Amino acid sequence: KNQLNTYFFILIDLKRHSGLKRFYVWDFKQNDISESYLVSHGCGSNPWKQDQSKDNAQISNENNSHCSSTGKYIIGNRGVSNWGIKVKYLLIGQDATNSNALKRAIVFHSWEAVTDEEVFPKGTLEGWGCPALSNKAMTEMDKRIKKSNKKILMWII
Repeated sequence: KNQLNTYFFILIDLKRHSGLKRFYVWDFKQNDISESYLVSHGCGSNPWKQDQSKDNAQISNENNSHCSSTGKYIIGNRGVSNWGIKVKYLLIGQDATNSNALKRAIVFHSWEAVTDEEVFPKGTLEGWGCPALSNKAMTEMDKRIKKSNKKILMWII
């Protein structure tokens, strides 16, 4: 109906501790999770690149909040990032809770501060609100996204 990819979608569960894998690729053919990774969230009012809100991510759609936003996104155009493997994807918010994503420069990218292995009870280091993966995980996701001939849904809860 919405011309979206019907092979997979991405779900990020910000209610889950950030030291645990909480970025999930749902495979519609297998009807199961095919991949899971660590993912960062925004630091909010806490200092950047720490893990103070590892079990209680602050949520906001406001400019300069440095928070993550929940809701459904369409993964948009691929571009060059200043972070990680230098690849980013625009995130186009579909809900009132994430409608400012483009204005806030909330994008999907990698970041060297995100590891491949779970770090619980520590948390994944916090950025400015973008969902960021490890370089290895983003390399895998970039290949998957580039293969898709339709827009992809990312849902952050």
